[in-house]
Amino acid sequence: MAYVISDECVACGTCADACPAGAISEGDGKYVIDADQCLDCGTCEGECPTGAISAE
Repeated sequence: MAYVISDECVACGTCADACPAGAISEGDGKYVIDADQCLDCGTCEGECPTGAISAE
């Protein structure tokens, strides 16, 4: 089960910097997580300052 980023994302990039798998990249107005690369570690969820990341 991968993590997802909601529309609450402010595109700060904190999650992408924290992701050990490199599964997060800048999308159209917000960051997105590649479910195939996501390790389900939850690191990004803890780093997000707006709480925009949650388990799918």
